[in-house]
Amino acid sequence: MKATYLDPAVGQYLLAHTTMPDDVLDALALETREVTGDRAGMQISPDQGRLLTMLVQLSRARNVVEVGTFTGYSSICLARGLGPGGRLTCFDINEDWTAIARRYWEKAGIAERVDLRIGPAAERLRELPADQPVDLAFIDADKPNYPVYYEILMSRLASGGLILVDNTLWKGRVADPSVDEATRGIREFNDLVMADSRVTSLMLPIADGLTVIRKY
Repeated sequence: MKATYLDPAVGQYLLAHTTMPDDVLDALALETREVTGDRAGMQISPDQGRLLTMLVQLSRARNVVEVGTFTGYSSICLARGLGPGGRLTCFDINEDWTAIARRYWEKAGIAERVDLRIGPAAERLRELPADQPVDLAFIDADKPNYPVYYEILMSRLASGGLILVDNTLWKGRVADPSVDEATRGIREFNDLVMADSRVTSLMLPIADGLTVIRKY
């Protein structure tokens, strides 16, 4: 359970009343734990995956971007929410982890909807065509660059488009007065979003915190 700030019993109840992942996602989660060890915690939780799918469906997003793909769990959830003709563009720097993602995209039947771009996201994101507005973006990558990714995506986001940002509660540490450098960085990003007159935002206490940002 990623939401460490919740009472464990409440967390288990929450999961028990959320539609569970299918065999493909379960197998991917297991392989991720086996291959990446302690880094498996970077994978989103099943309830968060269900929310990503729903948000893509509800927003009717057709042009979706993911920054930080890891082994592919979140990308499968995002792609499954796409309607006919929808596309997901994924950005990551690790070819070994995304090789796992590619295999599971095939298993999930969504490979044809996904375009993977390897390289520093701060550079590759700028290659997105300005005349093809992004409808929804999910940021779950290196935390110090969150403001950079946010600004690049905002410049390409459609009016009414969404940016979803993971780990914005940082295991609850954002509310702790004694902060370390990493926590301070997340706090500063959260403050940046709150001060942005271009958007409305809502921070959800799901998994490690998910901020939903809507551009006017």
